[in-house]
Amino acid sequence: MSVLVAIAITTGILSGIWGWVAVSLGLLSWGGFLGCTTYFALQRDGIKGVGVSIATNLSGVFWAMVIIKLSSMVSLDIIGYVVTALVAFMMCVQAKKSWLSFIPGTFIGSCATFAANGNWQLVVPSLIVGVIFGYLMKSSGLWLHAKLTEKKTADTDCDTQLIKD
Repeated sequence: MSVLVAIAITTGILSGIWGWVAVSLGLLSWGGFLGCTTYFALQRDGIKGVGVSIATNLSGVFWAMVIIKLSSMVSLDIIGYVVTALVAFMMCVQAKKSWLSFIPGTFIGSCATFAANGNWQLVVPSLIVGVIFGYLMKSSGLWLHAKLTEKKTADTDCDTQLIKD
């Protein structure tokens, strides 16, 4: 079995579980999938990948709230566009910091906040748990692949030993 198929199997199983968890906890299932997407897209595994994914998603939530709050202070549409332009600039420039270096993660967090009409209290836990599920999906798929490869190798070694005897 290829690594891709192993990850696909565990991702499928955990996606179903995530759907149940999201409904049970009152979280945004689509928000969790955005967090999961951030982890997969980052292509940096382990705890560091989880940390960067969460940090960039949460910075995106922050920046979206800045846009929402500043744009609502003045009733001129042009102000909202100017604020958006300045904030988008900041969302990219912050990538100079390694823990905020994944610009798409920042935009994903921002878009999730806009999609939830600024309900950051619901977006934040949905994204965080989603990132954790993304980590679990990938790491369990890699574990499954390693176990199946290890078993296949052990079976082949046993067959070889039987032929020699």
